[in-house]
Amino acid sequence: MKKGAAIMDFLSSIDPKVAALVVGGSFTAIFVTKTALQQWGKSAYEAIKDSPRTQCDIDSFVGEVANPPGAFKVAAAHRFRLGWRKARTEVIPIECTKSPHFEGLHVARNVTKDGEKATPLTELLPKGGESKPTVVVATIRMGFGHHRLAYSACSWALAKGYTTIFHDMLNIQSEEADLIKSVDELYSKFSRLASEMGGPVEKMWGSAMKAGDADALRIAAQTAAHLQPLLLAYPKDIPIITTHQLVALTAAAIGFTNVVNLVVDNYPQWFLVVPRTLNLCQGPVNYQSFLRMGVPADELAHAGHWIGHDMVSNIPADCKRRADRAKLGYGSSTSSQAARRLLIPVGGAGAQRKFIIGLIAKLETLIKNGRVQLLLNAGDHAHMKTAFIDVLDECKLDYDTITTTQGVYDFQKKLLASATTEPAKAVTLFAFDEYFPAVATTDILGRVADVLTCKPSELAFYPVPKLHIRRVGDHEADSARRSAELGDGSLEARELEDAMANIDLFLKSPDWLVHMNESIIQNNTIGVYDGCKKAVEFAVKKE
Repeated sequence: MKKGAAIMDFLSSIDPKVAALVVGGSFTAIFVTKTALQQWGKSAYEAIKDSPRTQCDIDSFVGEVANPPGAFKVAAAHRFRLGWRKARTEVIPIECTKSPHFEGLHVARNVTKDGEKATPLTELLPKGGESKPTVVVATIRMGFGHHRLAYSACSWALAKGYTTIFHDMLNIQSEEADLIKSVDELYSKFSRLASEMGGPVEKMWGSAMKAGDADALRIAAQTAAHLQPLLLAYPKDIPIITTHQLVALTAAAIGFTNVVNLVVDNYPQWFLVVPRTLNLCQGPVNYQSFLRMGVPADELAHAGHWIGHDMVSNIPADCKRRADRAKLGYGSSTSSQAARRLLIPVGGAGAQRKFIIGLIAKLETLIKNGRVQLLLNAGDHAHMKTAFIDVLDECKLDYDTITTTQGVYDFQKKLLASATTEPAKAVTLFAFDEYFPAVATTDILGRVADVLTCKPSELAFYPVPKLHIRRVGDHEADSARRSAELGDGSLEARELEDAMANIDLFLKSPDWLVHMNESIIQNNTIGVYDGCKKAVEFAVKKE
C-alpha cells in the first residue's frame, strides 16, 4: 500500500505539460522508428530480390494483392540467415558413384581425386537418339523423412528401368551445403527441446511449424537463390524429382523446366509449394486447399502417398500375413496368441526420447508376459541408443542388437517366412553408425511389424497399421487424421495413457488390426499409395 501511494504521489507531482511532452515524444519516436524500419524493409527486400535475380517469382506466384510481402520481416530474416553474403553462380562439377546400399542407384558428389571409382555426369545423361531420360531425385538430408521419400522415388524410377541419380545437396561439399547444415542444426535442436520440455516450449514450436505463410516461402526462395551452384551441373530440361521444397526452389531459381515437387504433410502451407514446378500432393485435402489458396491448376496434382516400390508391391501378401497373425489364438483359432510386434523408430531430429522411453517402461510387464514384442530403431542417434539400453537394463528386458543393413534384411527374411515365425528375443534394438541404414531400416522392418508406432510424420502415410504417438510440431496432427480416416492408423495418442489404451485394444481383440490391414488392401486398389510411382510417370512424361 505504501509503495502504491508513493507512486501515485510521484505521478501527481509531474507537470502536465512535461507529461504531455514525454508521451508525445515517445509516440513520435515510435512512429519515426516504425516508418524508418518499414522503408528499410522495402528497399532491402527489393535489393535482395535482385541479388541475384532468379526465374523464381514468388510475389507473382502467391499474389501480391492476396499475400502482400511483409518486406521488413522477409528482409530481416534474410539478413539474419545470410548477412550480406554474395551469391555464387559458378558450376560445381559433379560425378557419380554407385550406391553401396541401393543396387543400380548412382549417387552424386563433387568431382574428387580420392581414388574411388566414379562416373562422370555426362556419361549418365542420354545420348543422341536414346529414348529413356535420366531421372534425378534431389533432396536434403534434413531429418529422415526427406531422404526416405527420395529413396522411395528412386526405387520406382529404377523399377521402371530409368538411369537414376540420387542427389543430396549436403553431399556436394561447398559453402552452399554449409548454409543448409546451419539451418538443419537449428531445426533439429529446437525439435528435441520442444519434445523434451513440453508445455509452453512445445506449444511455441508447434505453432511455428504451422506458420509457413507466403512470407516464409519468400524467405526460403531467397535462401534457395544462394544454393544454385549445387544443381547447375545438370541440363535444365532433365527430369528432376525433389523431396524438399528448398531443392525445388533452387531448381526453379535456375530455370529447370521439368521439376516435380513432392509436397510433404497433410497441412497446406505456402511454404511447401513452388512456382515453375509440378507440385504433387499426397491427399485430396491438400490438393483442394492449395487450389483455393491460388496455386495454378497446371502446377498442382493429387498423386498419392510417397511409398517405395518394394513396400507397395507386397501390400496384399504383407497385409494378409499380418491379419492372419492378428487372429491367432482368437475365436476358432487353436493356435497360441501371437505377441503384438511394435516397430518404434526415432525421427531424424532425434526428438521424442522422453515419450518413447516412458512407453517402453509401461510395456515392461506385457513384454515379459509375451504379449508384446519391440523392434526399436535408434537410427544413427547415439543418445537414443544409450537411452534405449538404459531403460531396457532398468526394466531387466533381454534384447538382441543389430547394427548392419544386411543384418536387418536377414531379420526381415526370417519373419517373412510365416505368420508364426518369431524373433529370437522379445526386444530387438537396431542401431547404426551410418545414415543410410538408419533411414532404410524402418522401411525394411515395416513389412514384418504388426504396428508401426510413430509420430505422425511422413510415416503416417505408410501402408502399415499405425499407432500414432505424440507429435513434434502441430502440422503433423493433420497427417494422423488422414491416416485415421483411411482406416490404416489411429488418431494421435498425445499421452502415454492414450497409447496404452490403444495397445490394450490391439491385445483384447484382433478386430482393429484386421480392419487396418483390410483398409490398406482396399486403399491400394485405388492407388492411395502410388504417389512415387506417379511422380516418376509425371517426370518422364513431361520430358
